[in-house]
Amino acid sequence: MKEVGRLILVRHAESEGNRAQVFAPTPAVPLTDLGRTQARATAEWIAARHTPEQIVSSPFTRARQTAELMADVLGVPVAVEEDLRERSYGQLAGQPYASPRGGYDPAAYWTWRPPGGETLVEVRARTGAVLDRLAGASSGREIVVVSHGAVMMALWYHVTGTWRTNGVVRNAGVVLAEHRGGRWLGAREETAA
Repeated sequence: MKEVGRLILVRHAESEGNRAQVFAPTPAVPLTDLGRTQARATAEWIAARHTPEQIVSSPFTRARQTAELMADVLGVPVAVEEDLRERSYGQLAGQPYASPRGGYDPAAYWTWRPPGGETLVEVRARTGAVLDRLAGASSGREIVVVSHGAVMMALWYHVTGTWRTNGVVRNAGVVLAEHRGGRWLGAREETAA
C-alpha cells in the first residue's frame, strides 16, 4: 500500500493589503513586519511536526516572501507555481473589504464573480490541478504550499468536496491535506504558531 503524503497548505502571512483591509491592488503587495514574524513562527511550528522537502509558492510578492522566510527556517528549496496566484478580484482590487458586492449571495459565495474577476469555482479548477499534480509526484512525502485566502477556500473544496463555512484561513494559517495513491483522504485546519 502506498504511503500517505501530506501537502501543508499555508496562507501567506500578513501583507500591507491585509493590514489596510483592502483587496490587494497589485501582485506586488509585500508583507508587514508582523507578517514576517508570522511566517517564521509558522515555519518553526511546521519544523517541529513535519519534514517537508520543498515549498511551492504563488508568484505574488506576499506569498513568495512568506515562502522564502519559511525556507530559511526549514532549509528547503522554493519553487514558484503561477497557477497558485490569488483569485482575481477584478474591479474590487484596491477597494476596502467592506465595499458593496453586487449580486453577492453568502449562501452561494463560491459562484459569485467580482466584476471582471473570478469565481471560487474557477479558482478551484486552476489551483486544484496544481494540488493534484503535486500530490501525484509526492507519495509519502511532505510539501509546503504557500498561497492566498481565496485559494485556500478553493483548495479546501478540492480536497474535501465541501465549501468552508467558517471563513477564510487566517494569515500564516495551516491546512493539512493528506493523500494516498492519487486519492484525497481529507483536510484539517491546524493550530499553528
